[in-house]
Amino acid sequence: MELARVFLLVLVFCISSCSSFLLPAQGSLQNHINRKLGHRVSFISQPPSPPPESNSNDAVFDVLSFGAIGDGVTDDTPAFKMAWDAACQAESATLLVPNGYSFMIQSTIFTGPCENGFVFQIEGTLMPPDGPDAWPKNNSRRQWLVFYRINGLTMQGGGLIDGRGEKWWNLPCKPHKGVNGTTLPGPCDSPVALRFFLSSNLTIQGLAIRNSPQFHFRFDNCRNVYVDTITIRAPSLSPNTDGIHIENTDSVRIYNSLISNGMFRVLTSSEAPSLGLSIHQPNEYIYIYINLTPGDDCISIGSGCYDVDINNITCGPSHGISIGSLGNRNSRACVSNITLSNSVIKHSDNGVRIKTWQGGSGSVSGVKFSNIHMDAVRNPIIIDQFYCLSRACANQTSAVYVSDISYTNIKGTYDVRSPPMHFACSDSVPCTNLTLSDVELLPAQGEIVLDPFCWNAYGASETLTIPPVFCLLDGVPRSVLENDIEQC
Repeated sequence: MELARVFLLVLVFCISSCSSFLLPAQGSLQNHINRKLGHRVSFISQPPSPPPESNSNDAVFDVLSFGAIGDGVTDDTPAFKMAWDAACQAESATLLVPNGYSFMIQSTIFTGPCENGFVFQIEGTLMPPDGPDAWPKNNSRRQWLVFYRINGLTMQGGGLIDGRGEKWWNLPCKPHKGVNGTTLPGPCDSPVALRFFLSSNLTIQGLAIRNSPQFHFRFDNCRNVYVDTITIRAPSLSPNTDGIHIENTDSVRIYNSLISNGMFRVLTSSEAPSLGLSIHQPNEYIYIYINLTPGDDCISIGSGCYDVDINNITCGPSHGISIGSLGNRNSRACVSNITLSNSVIKHSDNGVRIKTWQGGSGSVSGVKFSNIHMDAVRNPIIIDQFYCLSRACANQTSAVYVSDISYTNIKGTYDVRSPPMHFACSDSVPCTNLTLSDVELLPAQGEIVLDPFCWNAYGASETLTIPPVFCLLDGVPRSVLENDIEQC
């Protein structure tokens, strides 16, 4: 009996000691297993599989983790689609395009809706296939990256979006390829680089984009768009490469950005005759733009836009900043409450422009241009209600009604090939309530100040302008008072 008690005590002691000795080893084994699992690459199946887990509250979805290569050659479209679908389902997610990689992506539609706080962080380079021949036949040639029904997306970063547009610009159908700016037959569709469609509460900031085959940014049927500190560049011979185009979009703010989609040269008098220019001073340098360069607008505002604020933009070389063209093919256009202020337009074919086709209807109203510096701009202030891309446009009686347009503190220099102010309004639907204040525009070369041009334009100068504007008509035209002009 005594021997049994001793054996039992020894057994209890061993169990107690051995268990305390073995537990750390068991914990170490479990920690080792956890570390191994933590480094395992998660397999992401097609949606609606849940997104991979993240170690932080704000999930980061790196496209490299979804199989992207980033060598500029491999098609990374599937990896981007999987990363987008996963990030879209996560709260406060960041879809990361890492620095040091170039990702080639096919024409793709990124769809929403997504969870709140979605950030598309672009630190590397995004690029499409290189030209029409490399573009898959089944893919749309009118758009590259489309963002559809997205609410609350922020697209930002220090990366680059490279549209690789040169081979598209050289299609035979492009304006600069034919004789005297004519076009040649052949397919002409070219993709918009980034298009946002039926989306809201968008923020685009800090990005650089260059060389789009066509428009760089396009916003269709969007609301609450904020664009800040972006850079857009395209060289000469890049037709229809508008920096930012908006259509049927409201509550837009475009701030603190640089847009250049043309080329400027300084020519000597000896070079001028080759471009059809005559210079009377033998050693005179003149400002001239490459007229073979179609280029396009820094910012263009299409029909259905209102409550648009543009501030602190450096624009040019380019075609300037435009409202329109509006009323094409007898369509109805409505644009209102547009403000452009504190900006520079340089070495451009136009400064601030409103352009409409004959035969349209609707109205443009409540437009304010203020505190704008012009540097060697061919048409600093222009309203053109006879806009036409050829000489074959027929005269029509209906027109978009242009009214309540103000020009305040617009100063600088203009290219003497065109008058500094050009108000060409419809014969049947005159422009009304045009007001000018503190406008001073001097020739970029020479000393001859050209007179402004007016046609059926009603308004007044509230201060002395340089040059003086004596051609504006007073009051309200009888045709506006007596006729029921369709407005928006």
